Amino acid sequence: MNKLWLIIQREYLSRVKTKSFILTTLLGPFILGIFIVVVGLIFGYQSDETRDIVIIDEGNMLERKIKDTESFFFRFSDKTYTDIVAEKESKPFDAILVIPVLKEVADRKLVINYHSEDQLDIDGMLALQGIIGDKIRDYKIKELSLDSEQLDNLRTSITVNPEPLDPDDEEEGAAGATPITTVVGAIIGGFMGFVMYMIVFINGMMVMRSVMEEKTNRIVEVMISTVKPFQLMMGKLIGVGGVGLTQILVWAILIPLIVMGTNLFFGFDTGQAIDLSEASGELNTDDLEIMVAQVTAELRAVNWWLIVPCFVIFFLGGYLVYSSLFAAVGSAIGDDMAESQALTMPITIPVILALYIMFAAIRAPNSSLAVWSSIFPLFSPIVMPARLAFDPPAWQILLSIALLLATAWGAVWVSARIYRTGILMYGKKGSFKEIWKWIRAKQ
Repeated sequence: MNKLWLIIQREYLSRVKTKSFILTTLLGPFILGIFIVVVGLIFGYQSDETRDIVIIDEGNMLERKIKDTESFFFRFSDKTYTDIVAEKESKPFDAILVIPVLKEVADRKLVINYHSEDQLDIDGMLALQGIIGDKIRDYKIKELSLDSEQLDNLRTSITVNPEPLDPDDEEEGAAGATPITTVVGAIIGGFMGFVMYMIVFINGMMVMRSVMEEKTNRIVEVMISTVKPFQLMMGKLIGVGGVGLTQILVWAILIPLIVMGTNLFFGFDTGQAIDLSEASGELNTDDLEIMVAQVTAELRAVNWWLIVPCFVIFFLGGYLVYSSLFAAVGSAIGDDMAESQALTMPITIPVILALYIMFAAIRAPNSSLAVWSSIFPLFSPIVMPARLAFDPPAWQILLSIALLLATAWGAVWVSARIYRTGILMYGKKGSFKEIWKWIRAKQ
């Protein structure tokens, strides 16, 4: 036991004390914050190109009234298309917009011609279609003698408010839900599932590279002379796993603070909501404050006392399953990366499949795919954490944990049998046939 503890300390401290670990752990959340800022600026970016457009309104449907925007400057002309083109040098413009006569007021489609030397980009096309579409709608309302306010009143914003079947039912999950409960749960689930995928995969690959380096440098020959191969493998797994848990704890504190601070300082969410209110008229400042209060209340109502311990358990179980298998592969090969890719393919495929299933699970957390995938041991470390925010039944969580721990024990047992032989095997490639022989070999 003392030797195992020394190996754990060596594996843990040798990584935690490195500059790369400290920089990655501390700067990682700040890099995430910078990434959020950059993405927010990219999605909030609007083209700074302006266009001077001459409109030929053949049916006078716009009544020579249209507001300029940051991208478009409009002016009407009664001249023909040919005359306007001929006067381009004296009266320069960027494009000519020809709006034909609408034959019937009931027509639901109108093709307008945009003449320009430069092709209109997608944002400009959508914006121009919206501007002209609104003016044509106003024209139709006037022609049909309709009341625009009454038409606006026909639009009804529908909100589905979840309520328990029995009003007196006070069981957890049956009451207290709001229309945004599902959205908040999906965000939490997606974040947890993706973090689990990154941590399990990265730490598993870290274990494999560490084993490969020790085998290639023949350091392991010295270590095997004093400790058993199983102790060496378990010490490496536990030590690197401790490194992963340390990163989780640090990121769990820093990431929420940095993400919230970034959104509040730069106001990406607030700005988008205000733009939406101006465009649709359906959301005002009071509604925004109510929405923020609801999200805050939902985050407080989440059963973190269940989610956090379960997240740690699934991390440990998933880490033991995949890291032990990665360690076995690392012991079976040398420094041939092509060979390592072939042997790690059966391990990486379930991890990647679990990630895609996780995205489906946050959309439909109670579907058959989500339920059984969250119970299947190779998928559960990633899929089940994504479902925890949706309060799955207790039997599903317990069954998933039991199967995961049993699979982790089996994976460690199999990996230990591969590790004890493969770690001292030189000059011979570890094929699947050879690995199977190592597993079946007697102690």
